[in-house]
Formats: sequence, C-alpha cells, structure tokens
Amino acid sequence: MTAALPGHIEAASPHVMNTYGRLPIAMSHGQGCRLWDVNGKSYLDALGGIAVNTLGHNHPKLVPALQDQVSKLIHCSNYYHVPLQETLAAKLVELSGLENVFFCSTGLEANEAALKLARKFGHDKGIDRPEIVVYEKAFHGRSIATLSATGNPKVQAGFGPLVEGFIRVPVNNMDALNAATEGNPNVVAVFFEAIQGEGGIHSMKDAYLRQVRQLCDERDWLLMIDEVQCGMGRTGKWFAHQWAGIKPDVMPLAKGLGSGVPVGAVVAGPKAAHIFGPGNHGTTFGGNPLAMRAGVETIRIMEEDGLLANAVTVGDHLRALLIGELGDVPGFKEVRGRGLMLGVELTKPCGDLVSRAADDGLLISVTADTVIRLVPSLIMTTVEADEVASILCPLIKQFLKEKA
Repeated sequence: MTAALPGHIEAASPHVMNTYGRLPIAMSHGQGCRLWDVNGKSYLDALGGIAVNTLGHNHPKLVPALQDQVSKLIHCSNYYHVPLQETLAAKLVELSGLENVFFCSTGLEANEAALKLARKFGHDKGIDRPEIVVYEKAFHGRSIATLSATGNPKVQAGFGPLVEGFIRVPVNNMDALNAATEGNPNVVAVFFEAIQGEGGIHSMKDAYLRQVRQLCDERDWLLMIDEVQCGMGRTGKWFAHQWAGIKPDVMPLAKGLGSGVPVGAVVAGPKAAHIFGPGNHGTTFGGNPLAMRAGVETIRIMEEDGLLANAVTVGDHLRALLIGELGDVPGFKEVRGRGLMLGVELTKPCGDLVSRAADDGLLISVTADTVIRLVPSLIMTTVEADEVASILCPLIKQFLKEKA
C-alpha cells in the first residue's frame, strides 16, 4: 500500500474488540460498484458489503431520499404508529404473496423471531418441547439460538451449551428428512436458506423445495425460509424460493432490503401471521422511519431500474466467463448459485485469495474455506463483470498452480 494518510486504520486496534480478521484497508467513499480507500486506491466491489449494498454506493436516487428522511425523522418508538412501516409492509406482502410483516434491524434478529414464532406455534398446539428441523452447513446468525440452528461447528465452538430443540439433516435429501422426523410429534417447523451463503453457496433444489412444502402441509409444520442473503432480487426473483413456485409460512429478510441501512423483516403467511400478539416480541430500533424509507426506496428503485432482470443477465454473463476461463483448470470444481449470488469452489482452501484480490483492486470473500463468494451490487454491468473475471481468473489460476 502507499503511505498511510490521516485516518488510516491499522491491522489491529487496541480500542476495537478483536472479532474480525480484517484486511489492513479502510474505505473512504464509494460510487456505483467501486470503493476507494483512505489512501486513494480504487477497488471493484464484487462483495457488495456481503450482499447488502443492493444499489451500490452513493446511488443518485437513494441518497437524496435518505437525506430527506434524516431531515424529518430518523427514529420513532414503536409505542406509536410508523406510517412508513405500513408502506414497506404492504410492498413486501405484495411481492411475496404473504400476509404481514414484523420489522427488526438485522438478519440475526429476523431469524431469532422466526425461531420464536415456530416455538410459540408449537406451544399453541400443546407441544411442550417443540423441535425445528435445520440443515448441515446452514448459517442463521450468532446469537445463542441462531448459532444453535447454524450448522458450522467452528463458529459454535466455545459457546456451549447450545439451545436444544433442533434436528439437523443434509440438504436436498427427502429420505433423510423423513427418517429424522418419522414418528416425532414434537416437530413444528423446517428452517433453511434457499441458497446457503456462509455454507458455500449451496442451493436447495426446486423439486426439493416443493417436496418440503408438501410435507409441511401434510404434517402441519411451518415452512420457514431464510432469505436474508439470497433474497431481495439477488437471484433474479424477489426471493430465491420463488424459482420453485412455492410460498413459505415464515420468511426472514435483511441485508439487501435497505441498501446499507440496517433493516430486517419477518414476512409471515396465513399460518404464522397471527401467532405473535402484543408483548410476545419487540425491538427498539426495528421499523424506524429511516430504515423503512431505505426499504421503500430500495424496492422502488429496483423496480424502476429493472434490477431483477439485470441480476440474471449479469449473473449469467459472469458465470459463463468464469466457467469458460476456469473449466479445465486443475483444482477448479464448479460455479454454483443463481443470478448475482455465485460461489466458485476450488479443491484447496483459498482464503489467501481475499488479500491477493484486494491487492489487485477486487473485493471478494471466501467462505466455507474453499468457495470464493461473489455477491456484488445488483447494479453491476456486464462490463464490470468482465473486469471481475479479468482480475479474478488469473489469480485463481496462479493460486492453483502454486498449490498443485
């Protein structure tokens, strides 16, 4: 890096709790799909704040709307009606075909609320110890309950005892799901990501989604689909499960819903819409006017600018480039995902590629040790996708050659 300017953040700070393995980079500002650090270096952002910056950086339609809202009202207690909650909830109901919405601030909170909904659903049916089916390699958050639902022993280590009441099964395996739940009267819900993010960009197959929907209907279970990372247009439909033509009973959202402003939501269908009553759940910051305006404006701009179609077009283009360049390279396994949620799996742990890519002006992440995750803003163009591939593919080839 060039000589540090005032404001440069060192690799480790004595004043900030050491919970992230950070790169020694501090960002200053962004425009579209590009970021600049405090030293003036430019980066093409293929990470999008980890699927958060739906509209990129400094969007010309979003920024004035947020400035307008800040000048009016940022926060208002949920003791009072918040009209923008009604506006955003109505839009999410329209897009999902579900019934009502609870607003919070993060994906973790949305998933926690979903777990509470499932437990109360069971208790209301007279089940004293409700159990929820969850999945291998899943990631639902880092609170004690969502950590317990998560399928990653590495992130669970050191935080036991975990919360009971979870049955874990492999993805896309109906026989395993049936075997794990057969004769168990305590099962109340099945909970999974339509496309696993932290778990390595593993998709639930459309046929499997339809089978699980049918099973939940037959056994009066809640179908709960975590769309925190894969929702909000990332795959080319508003929600990834819509490719299978089904509807969940409970759908947590967050990340891309506010284009960077923290906002989470739980969207509920008829079976779950009236489980909670006053006092059953709540939040201080959830549904605040600024977050709600961010959600309303994000969806409006996505519709106006055709960003769902763009996610398909650019995602397919980028996937084809990656397969074309890497398809016969020893050590390359496959490209997975849909739209602008892609995972490039290698045969070797490849965490080093995060810093190598940043050195070359590209922001990515590596998840599940061997999977390069690409979740850029939905405004990315095919020209920018060309640039992603032109930087990333040579890095991958060189890395695999070194590891051969």
